[in-house]
Amino acid sequence: MDTVLLDYELPEGLIAQRPPARRDDSRLLVYRRSTGRIEHRVFAEFPDLLSGELVVVNDTRVRHGRLLLRRATGGAVEVLLVEELEDGLWEGLARPTRRLRVGERLGPVELVQSLGDGRWLLRLEGSGEGEVPLPPYIHERLSDPERYQTVYADELGSAAAPTAGLHFTPELLSQFDHVAITLHVGLDTFRPLAGDRLEDHVLHGERYRVKQEAWERVASAPRVLAVGTTTVRTLETVIRSGELLGRTDLFITPGFEFVRVDALLTNFHLPRSSLLALVMAFVGVEETHEIYRAAIAERYRFYSFGDAMLVL
Repeated sequence: MDTVLLDYELPEGLIAQRPPARRDDSRLLVYRRSTGRIEHRVFAEFPDLLSGELVVVNDTRVRHGRLLLRRATGGAVEVLLVEELEDGLWEGLARPTRRLRVGERLGPVELVQSLGDGRWLLRLEGSGEGEVPLPPYIHERLSDPERYQTVYADELGSAAAPTAGLHFTPELLSQFDHVAITLHVGLDTFRPLAGDRLEDHVLHGERYRVKQEAWERVASAPRVLAVGTTTVRTLETVIRSGELLGRTDLFITPGFEFVRVDALLTNFHLPRSSLLALVMAFVGVEETHEIYRAAIAERYRFYSFGDAMLVL
């Protein structure tokens, strides 16, 4: 499949720069696969749209891993801690990467090995507590860092938020049956697709964990609604492998056969991203383009702090 099929034109003004005042004030586009019908709702109506699905959320918590550092020469460097590999040794991103050298010290960070594409093996002294790692398309400073966490975030370890879950409030969660799994969001989730063919893109893998009692509920549920693409990848990995703990490099593209996910809640994603490819696999390529055209025409807000879509 050509990656050009994952392109679409988005007016810059539709990229959400801040979360809504209240989480469930977001808009919700509902797409019903059986009829192809599109409905325009508000997120607070989410519980009313369910028909007995078990809702599965990703309870990962975003690490404050954006470090603003200085070289010995005084030049500014930004380091994003992505994943701790062992005690003090991390995989991360550093920029401007072309100017950096192996062995260089940047405050508490030592550059150990270049992994290509801005990725580095890093040695970190101390806790590495920095700023919330907001995506580069968000240009406004976040006044409350908790707004880039879900209200059920519990397991620390992500480099980015599972944004489909940002719309829930505790009050909303109390209105339907749900269970949590964990996938720590890493480079694979937000790294753009490389090359002209979807099949050429390689995922490095992200860590996941599903508790036994949670999986028993998922496995026995008549219908499962996954909150976010990370939850989809975790559930479809476990149903195939039987492993409740590990790494997943499952790359879901059009033609994929979904075994355990029956419905999907997700945000609107960037062009040429693996997240958009997953949505197209679940909904259909042309159907996804139709949904996105409708969302743009209705001026939905896009990306991390944007509105949501529910596929039933």
